Amino acid sequence: MERMLLLFIFFIPILGLTNGTETEQDFTWHLKKIPQIVSKRTLSLDSPKFEAKTKLELNSVCGIECQRKLPVPSLSDLKDLLSYETIFENGTRTLTEVNVLGLVLDPAGNTTTRRSSRKKRQIYGTDSRFSIYDKRFMTNFPFNTAVKISTGCSGILISPKHVLTAAHCLHNGKDYVKGSKRLRVGLMKTKSRGDGRKRKGAERSRREVSAAQEDPEVATIGTQRRQSKGGGRKQRRSGRKQGTSDGMPSFQWTRVKSTHIPKGWFKGVSGDIALDYDYAVLELKRPHKRKYMELGISPTIKMMPGSMIHFSGFDNDRSGQLVYRFCSISDESNDLFYQYCDAEPGSTGSGVYLRLKEPNKKKWKRKIIAVYSGHQWVDVNGEQQDYNVAVRITPLKYAQICFWIHGNDENCAQG
Repeated sequence: MERMLLLFIFFIPILGLTNGTETEQDFTWHLKKIPQIVSKRTLSLDSPKFEAKTKLELNSVCGIECQRKLPVPSLSDLKDLLSYETIFENGTRTLTEVNVLGLVLDPAGNTTTRRSSRKKRQIYGTDSRFSIYDKRFMTNFPFNTAVKISTGCSGILISPKHVLTAAHCLHNGKDYVKGSKRLRVGLMKTKSRGDGRKRKGAERSRREVSAAQEDPEVATIGTQRRQSKGGGRKQRRSGRKQGTSDGMPSFQWTRVKSTHIPKGWFKGVSGDIALDYDYAVLELKRPHKRKYMELGISPTIKMMPGSMIHFSGFDNDRSGQLVYRFCSISDESNDLFYQYCDAEPGSTGSGVYLRLKEPNKKKWKRKIIAVYSGHQWVDVNGEQQDYNVAVRITPLKYAQICFWIHGNDENCAQG
C-alpha cells in the first residue's frame, strides 16, 4: 500500500482538472532555440589570494521584492554579466569577454510568481530527507551523478569531465575561498562489507533491483521507510555507523583542472549579492566513466509535474551519507526558484532536476534545471526572511554552461 502511495506522489503529474473534466497536461521537454555565447577576447589577470572563508549561508541577498524593482538588463549588461573568469590548477586566472548573439530581450523584466506563504528554518517541520544507504542506488543513475566538493559543498556530473555547482562554494564575491586552489571532486563509491554472505530477504532484493532500475527515487524511499519502520528516531549519526550490509560510501577524489565562474557573481546588477549567477562549472583533470545528467531549460512551475523538484547532496548533519529530497516549489522569479526542500549546509551546489517526457516519445527523462544555492536570507518588504533558493537554468545560462563544456557553440543551438 505504501509503495502505491509513493507511486501516486511521483506520478501525480499526468492529469489535471479543468472545469471538472480531465485533460492531459503537456509535461514535455520542448526543444528551444538557444542564444549563442561566443568568446570575444581573453585577458590575463593577477593570481587570486585564496584567502576567503567558505560561507554556505548568505545575507543581504536580492530576493523576491528586490528583484521586482531591478531594471531589465540590456544586451550590454548581459555581455558583461556572462563574461567569465577561469581559474586554473596552477593558480593563474583569466577573464573571457563574450558576445551574445540571437537573443530577444524580454521587456516584461523581472517577474515573480507566488504560490504559498513562507515558512522558516532549513528543516521545515518534519525532516523529510532520505539517506541513501543501498549501493544499488548510490552507484546507479540518478544518485551516482551527485559529487562532493572539497570546499564542503555538493555538485552534479554534467559531462564526462565537468561538474556543476554553486559559485559561492568557491568564491565569496571578492576572493576565492581557501582550499579552492587545490580543488578536488569526490565521486561516490562503496566499500563492500561481508560480500558473498547469504542475507535474508534475497528474493525481495531481486524484486527491488527491477523496481530501482525503473524508478530509483520511488524504490529507495520504499527501502528507506522499511528499514526505519519502528525506529521512530531521526538518524543523525555518521554514515559509518549507519551503513547497511550492502556497503558503506566513500569517495574517489579527482583534481580539478579549471573552474569557470560568471562575472555576474562578482558584479551584481544591484548593491546586494545577485544569486542569479550563483553557479560554476569545474573541469576535471581526468574524465570519469559514470553516467552523467544532461542540462535542461528550466520550465515554469505550471509546466512541472506537481510543481515538484528533486536533488541529492551531502548534508553536513549526515556525515558520509548521500541525502535525497523532493518538494514543491512555492515561488519563482525569472532566475530563481524559492522552495522549502529540507536541506542543511553541505547540500549547497546540488543539481536540481525533474523528469519530463521526451518529445514524440513515451519515455520520461531526467534533466538538471537548477543549481541549489542553499539557505539564504533575502529582503522582503524591508525585513529579512529565509528561503531555500535554487538558481534556474535559463536559455542564456544553458548557452553559457554548454559553451564551457564544449568550448564552442556548435553543440549548443538547442536545449
